[in-house]
Amino acid sequence: MVAKFLRHMPSSITTLFALCSCCLLCSISSARDNITMDTPLKEGNTLVSAGNIFELGFFSPKNVTGGRYLGIWYKSSQVFVWVANRDQAIYGSRGVFAISNRSICVQDESKKIYWHAGGVDTSYLGNWRLTLLDSGNLVLTPEDDEDRVLWESFNYPTDTLLPGMQMDENFNLTSWTSNDDPKPGAFTFQRDDTRINQYTIKVESTRYWQSGGLNKFIEPENDLHEFISSLINSDGNSVTPSNVPQRSTNKNLTKLIVKFNQSRLVMTFDGRIGLFRRRSGTDSWRLNGLEPRDECSVVDACGIFSICTVQSSPRCNCLPGYIPFSRERWDSRNFSEGCVRASSNCGTYNRNVTFKELKKMKVGNADEVFDRLNLTECEETCHNKCNCHAYSYIPPKRWDPSSHCLIWSDLINNLQDMYSRGLDLNVPVPFDQASEAVNQPEGSPFLASEAVNQHEGFWKKQRPLVTLFAVISTVLIISSVALYLFHYRRKSLGTRGETQASTRTNVAPRFYDSEKQVKDLIDSATLSADYTEGIGVQFVSLECILAATDNFSDVNKLGRGGFGSVYKGIFPGGQEMAIKRLSIDSGQGTEEFKNEVVLIAKLQHRNLVRLLGYCVEGRERLLIYEFLRNKSLDFLLFDRTLCVQLQWELRFNIIKGIGRGLLYLHHDSRLRIIHRDLKVSNVLLDDEMNPKISDFGLARILAGKETDASTQRVVGSYGYMSPEYALDGFFSVKSDVFSFGVVMLEILSGKRNAAYYNSDQAFSLLGYAWRMWKEGRALELMDQAITETCNANKFVKCVNVALLCVQEDPVDRPDMSNVMFMLGNEVATPANPKQPAFVVRRSLSTTASSSSKTQTDVGEITTSTGQGR
Repeated sequence: MVAKFLRHMPSSITTLFALCSCCLLCSISSARDNITMDTPLKEGNTLVSAGNIFELGFFSPKNVTGGRYLGIWYKSSQVFVWVANRDQAIYGSRGVFAISNRSICVQDESKKIYWHAGGVDTSYLGNWRLTLLDSGNLVLTPEDDEDRVLWESFNYPTDTLLPGMQMDENFNLTSWTSNDDPKPGAFTFQRDDTRINQYTIKVESTRYWQSGGLNKFIEPENDLHEFISSLINSDGNSVTPSNVPQRSTNKNLTKLIVKFNQSRLVMTFDGRIGLFRRRSGTDSWRLNGLEPRDECSVVDACGIFSICTVQSSPRCNCLPGYIPFSRERWDSRNFSEGCVRASSNCGTYNRNVTFKELKKMKVGNADEVFDRLNLTECEETCHNKCNCHAYSYIPPKRWDPSSHCLIWSDLINNLQDMYSRGLDLNVPVPFDQASEAVNQPEGSPFLASEAVNQHEGFWKKQRPLVTLFAVISTVLIISSVALYLFHYRRKSLGTRGETQASTRTNVAPRFYDSEKQVKDLIDSATLSADYTEGIGVQFVSLECILAATDNFSDVNKLGRGGFGSVYKGIFPGGQEMAIKRLSIDSGQGTEEFKNEVVLIAKLQHRNLVRLLGYCVEGRERLLIYEFLRNKSLDFLLFDRTLCVQLQWELRFNIIKGIGRGLLYLHHDSRLRIIHRDLKVSNVLLDDEMNPKISDFGLARILAGKETDASTQRVVGSYGYMSPEYALDGFFSVKSDVFSFGVVMLEILSGKRNAAYYNSDQAFSLLGYAWRMWKEGRALELMDQAITETCNANKFVKCVNVALLCVQEDPVDRPDMSNVMFMLGNEVATPANPKQPAFVVRRSLSTTASSSSKTQTDVGEITTSTGQGR
C-alpha cells in the first residue's frame, strides 16, 4: 500500500519522506551517551553507553518514598554500580544533572545543589563533555580533546569495584545503609595499610575482616583475596583490556580479562565483600565468593584466649586452663570479650604442667618464631617461659627446609577450630586445672589427654589416707566453730544496745547518693581503700599497677599534663587501661584527684569517660580509665594530615556527642555538674569515634537548685574560659556553654582559638568567626579538609549556634537543652547572635593584665572587644 502510494508521488517528495523516515529510525535505535554544558540531563531521561551496557539516570529506591538519586546501573539487569548524591536525596522538584559553573552537579529545577563532584581539573577553560563509557566509567573531557580526562567516576566509587578502577591507598568502597537505601552505611572495604597487597573491611575505624589470613603460616581456605590481588596489580592499577595487549600470547591472561569483564566486587550493607559474576549467556548474576563467610571469620570473633566453632552451641569456648572473663569482677562493660587464665601465678603455673594439643586451629600471628628447633626443644622453650600461652611446631617441608617453633607469649586471638589448613596448637595446662579443661561445654572441641588420666590415677591410690585426713579435719573445724559462736553470743548480749547506736551513726556515711554527701567526701582530708564500697569503683593495688605499666616505663607513657603523666597499662588477660599518675610535686593535684575519684564514679553516660579504678598508697595517687585508642580530639583535629579522617558527618556527630555529655552534666544527672575545663584536648575518641568528655579535676557540684557559684581561685585553659569566670571568678552552666561554643568553632574550622591569627588584624578565632558572620561569609570558616563532604546549610547553622554560645553576656547564651534542640531539629531557626567575648587580641606589645584573683594553667588572661562590621 505504501509502495503504491509512493509511486504516485513526485520524486522530490519521495526523497524527503525517505530522509525523514531514516532520521526517525536513527533517533529510535540510538541513545544519547553524553551531556555537554548546553545539554543537561533532566529527570525522566537517561544516558546509555555506546555498547548499550550501562545506563545513567535518576531512580527512586523502594524504601525512600519520593526521594530520587542519580546513579549508574547495568542496563540489562538494573544492578546499580554507582550513586552520586547518596548523602542527600532529591524530594519535590525534578532532578537535573548538569555541567554548571565549572563543576559537575546534581541539582533540582530551582538550582538547589544536592551533589557536586570534587577533584575536577578546572584548568581547561573550553567546553566540557560528560560521557558514559561501556566500562561503567563516567568521564569528563574537553569537547575537542577526548583523551584528556578532567574527572572520572572511577576515582570516586560507592559500593562497587568494576574492572578498570585504580585501588590506591585512598580507595574505598562504602556499603549502602540497607539493601534498598544507597545512603553510606557502616562498612568500608579498602587496602590494608599494615600489609602489602592485602585488604580489609572496617566498621567505622575498627578492623572487622582482613584478607590473606591472620597468620603468615596459615593459608586461607578460599581464593576471594587471591582474586582481588590478581584483579589489582601491586601499583594499584586494574588489569583491563585497555592496558594489556589484545594479541597477548598468554592464554591464561586472556581468559582472566574476559572473566574480569564479567565480574564485579560489592561491599554489601551487612558487612560482607561479595564477588559477583554474570551467568554465561544471561543477564543474571551469581555470587562466587563472600567474606567474611561465617561468624568465625571476622576479626576477634570470640575475644582473647577463646575458640570460635562454626555451627556449634555455644559458639565460643575458652582455651583449656582459662575461664570466661568476669565483667562483674572488674565493674566495667568496656573490656573486650574473652577469657583469662584460671591462675595468674607464674611459679605455680609452670610447675608440673601437661600440654593439651588442639588440632587444626586457625590462630593469629605468634609473638615469637624460632627457626631450626626440633619438637622437644620447642616444647621446652614454651615450658621455660612463665608467660607462654601456647606453642606450635611446624616441621620442615620440601618447599621450606627449616622447621619453625611458634610461641604465643602475649595473648592469643582469632582462634577457630576445625580449620582444614590450621596449625596444631599446644596449650600448657596445670595438673590442678586439668580436670576443669576436660569439663568443657557441649560442642567444645577439647579432648582429655593421657597426662590428665595419669594424674587422676595417682589420687585414686591415695584415697584411704585422704579420707582419714578429711574426717579429722572436719571434726576439728566443727569444734572450733562451736566454741567461737558460744563466746561471740555471750559478748554480743552485753553490748547490743551500744552496737545498735553505733550502727545508726556509722551506716549513713557509707552511702554517697546525695549532693551533700558527695561534696562532703570531696572536701574530706583523706581518701583511701576504705572508701571503695561507697564510691563504687575498684581500688587497685600499687603493685598491680606497677606490673601493668612495667614500673611506669617511658615506653608506656601516653602523654603528660600539669597534673602529671598518663600511662598505658596492660592487666591480666591483656586488658588495656589508661592510668593517670598524679605528680608528687603538683600543688593543685590532690583536690582534683579526689574530685575525679568521687565525682566521675557517679556519672554514667556514653559521652563521658569511664573511671574503672583508683589507687592511693603512700604518696602515689593514680586513676585508671578505659583505654581509648583514638586519643584526644585535638590530636586529629589540628594535624593537617590526620584531620582528613574527620569528615563532615563525623565532625557533626562529635559536636552532638559532646553536647549530649554536657546536657547530662547540667540537667540529667542527679548532681548538677559544671565541668569548668571543656576543651578539645579533654575530649577523647573511642574505637567508633564517639566523643567522651574527660578530666573532671576542675569540675564543681551545684547543690540543690543552685545554678551558679563563684570562686577566689580561677583555673582553666586560655581561650575556653568565659569572660565572667576569667575576670570575676563567677561560673555557671553558661560557662560550659561558652566553652562548648569555642570547641564547636574549632571543630568546624580546624583551627585553635588561642593560636589563630588573621593577616591584617590580630583576630582570635572568635573574632574572625564574628567578622565572617557579619559579612555573610560564614562558609569561609570551613576547614579545607571537609569541603567535599560538608553540608553547607548545616555548617552555617552550626556557626550560628556556636556564636550564640560565645556571646559576652551569659544571659544571652542558650542552655544546653536549647543548643541540642537547634542542632538536632532541621526546622528550628537559631536567633541572630550578639557580639562574642574576646573578639580581638591585644597587640603582642601590649602589657598583659589580669584580675588579682585570676590564676590559670596557661598564663594570664587579657580581653578586649571590637565592633563587628
